[in-house]
Amino acid sequence: MYLHPRPRLLLLIPHLGGGGAEQVAALLARSLSREKYELHLGLVTQADASAIALPPGVTIHPIGAKRARTGAFPLLRLIRRLKPNLILSGMAHLNLLVLLLRPFFPPGTRVLIRQNGSVTASAGLPGATRLLYRLLYRHADRVICQTRAMAAELAHDFGIAEERLAILPNPVDVDAIRATVDVNPNPRTGPGPHLLAVGRLSREKGFDLLLQAFFKVRERLPCADLVIAGSGPEETALKAQCRKLGMEAAVRFPGYVDSPAVCFSEATLFVLSSRHEGLPNALLEAAAGGLPIVALPASDGLVEMLHGQSGAWLASEISSTALTDSLLTALELLRSGERFAHSFIEEFRIDRAIPAYQNLIDAALH
Repeated sequence: MYLHPRPRLLLLIPHLGGGGAEQVAALLARSLSREKYELHLGLVTQADASAIALPPGVTIHPIGAKRARTGAFPLLRLIRRLKPNLILSGMAHLNLLVLLLRPFFPPGTRVLIRQNGSVTASAGLPGATRLLYRLLYRHADRVICQTRAMAAELAHDFGIAEERLAILPNPVDVDAIRATVDVNPNPRTGPGPHLLAVGRLSREKGFDLLLQAFFKVRERLPCADLVIAGSGPEETALKAQCRKLGMEAAVRFPGYVDSPAVCFSEATLFVLSSRHEGLPNALLEAAAGGLPIVALPASDGLVEMLHGQSGAWLASEISSTALTDSLLTALELLRSGERFAHSFIEEFRIDRAIPAYQNLIDAALH
């Protein structure tokens, strides 16, 4: 029997306005049934929620900790006050914190965690953190993975029982993206081609590899330009790399873009240059917008999804040379303004992905 008239769900993320994990949490908060569930959204490192637009019936709890781990006590106070039937945590380091705190939760609290990337592929991950994954993840009621490859990694490398693993597609608002594609407040000038990349400016996203590859592309196509949308710790280094390569006029860094779809209509193709990834929302959104895709083989799940797909070019390895080859091959074959249906995106549509999440939530509650 539930403690509340409707099951009370608490969705947890560090903050809104970030990357794919935050976008998934926001879509879940907007799309899960408010008739079926009492919905709460906890923002561990965000103090001001006044500008956040969510539907009526979703209660936002900004905790405002400086970092996720320093938010342990206020997060625990929130959970003990709310007494949620189920917690869904949406980011790796926050997942570890939630599972560490789980013994202090109200009795009967279910915990689902969403793994948003490959653990094994994370370069430089401390051994102690890997041990925490092994010790703590097995205590989640369910671990949500984006791909079969990610689930296999957690089962094989970290001893997670297969019955605790669930493979669910990221929800993507395909219709909204397609409706936005024609909106272009800053049309690009020049003959192009125009390359677009979106993501956090951090090492795993491989934008340094992209800049090296783009330098070689411009030797063949001197009018080519590139937009890298996002913010992050590598911004200064990437801009310095542009200056060193003499490409300041050809590469633009607009910062974080709330809706990358506004850039799609002017882009010739989308580039995913990540060294390692789970299944990035930026790529899924580009596919929903019909953009041609050039990608490095950043994960087994990504390779499985894009292999043999029309309008998608997978590099042979994770290197700037392989990325250069794939970019030049794609640009030679593409016609001006060419777009692709990308049928694989259909399983990520909200009307398919959200019911899958609700089915998993209901199974965990019961």
